[in-house]
Amino acid sequence: MTPFALLRIAFKALVRNRMRTFLSVLGIVIGVAAVITMVAIGEGSKQSIKEQIGSLGANVVMIFPNNRSVSGVRLDASSVQLLTINDVHALKKKAEYLTAVSPIVSARGQVVAAGGNWPGTITGVWPEYLKIRNYELEDGVMFEGEENMSKVCVLGKTVADNIFPGTNPVGQTIRYKNTPFKVIGLLKSKGTAGFGQDQDDVILAPFAAVQRRILATTNVQSIYAATINEQSAPLAVEEAKEILLQEHKLPPDNESFRIQTQQEILDMVSSTANLLTVVLTAIAGISLLVGGIGIMNIMYVSVTERTREIGLRMAIGARGLDILMQFLFEAVLISLTGGFIGILLGACFSYVVKFFANWPISITVSSIVISFSVCFATGVFFGWYPARKAARLDPIEALRYE
Repeated sequence: MTPFALLRIAFKALVRNRMRTFLSVLGIVIGVAAVITMVAIGEGSKQSIKEQIGSLGANVVMIFPNNRSVSGVRLDASSVQLLTINDVHALKKKAEYLTAVSPIVSARGQVVAAGGNWPGTITGVWPEYLKIRNYELEDGVMFEGEENMSKVCVLGKTVADNIFPGTNPVGQTIRYKNTPFKVIGLLKSKGTAGFGQDQDDVILAPFAAVQRRILATTNVQSIYAATINEQSAPLAVEEAKEILLQEHKLPPDNESFRIQTQQEILDMVSSTANLLTVVLTAIAGISLLVGGIGIMNIMYVSVTERTREIGLRMAIGARGLDILMQFLFEAVLISLTGGFIGILLGACFSYVVKFFANWPISITVSSIVISFSVCFATGVFFGWYPARKAARLDPIEALRYE
């Protein structure tokens, strides 16, 4: 019997029992739609996190001093004067995989201006910091020079909107702990980064001015740098560590410095997101399993009800293989129909979630292909045993079945 003939017979048999077929298809539809929706939410969240972390700066390497003990007292990393300005110059001069380097010092407090006040953090940086963190100027200019002591600053949009609502902040003056800073530039908005960090809540000032005028220290709290590209990030980390150890004459196994890259942070967050996606998909997959069991039950009932029909077909020459393929086609047809409808509904549900809950989603081709493949496998797996039972019926006993 040709596949087309088997498909036609299977379709007629399913149409004769519409309600039963509908309930069988419904189980598969719910399972596939749930899987598609859960995978879309998981992939969307992972992609959103990746974009947000990437917006912190392309190929960023972050260097911090580690905590250490002095006379048995555990000191906080911020109070450890381990990184120096000489380290920054050494990295800038010797590192081959770093394209931009900037020391970082910061102080948090109340920023006051004529238009209002704001609890902000003033960060001392070199001009290269804009390149490292992918910041761009919307208005004004960026301060220049590594030893610049000028009391000038560049504001992020959040700070500017809260201190100077409705007015251009360029040319205005803010005060931080009684130290006036003239606003010479305004940064373009970057929005919220990973972990809810507002990238526009920044006040950038010359490194030397913040370090000496506000903090009165020679300490460098951290160092930010940009690598040539993503592939060179691991090499840049090893290179930076080697340079710093040489500068401080420390052994190779010393762990006085902590060096991180955006890729490390991304891998950590992605692993968590992947685990969440797997858990959600597994939970949704239970619905698909239940749908498959429903198909098996329906096919068992169908075999029992059509025992005389099976005997009649065998009596006029149908082989066991023909009977097997007939019932197997019915199971696969139910499963694929449910899979197709489930994929459409899953896509619709995903966009409903995006619209009402404002969650990021990403429907991938792989999830659709896998879902459709699983549907086919479900139909074959759960339809095989009932079909095999039908194919093994004795024609004489089947004809005598009441």
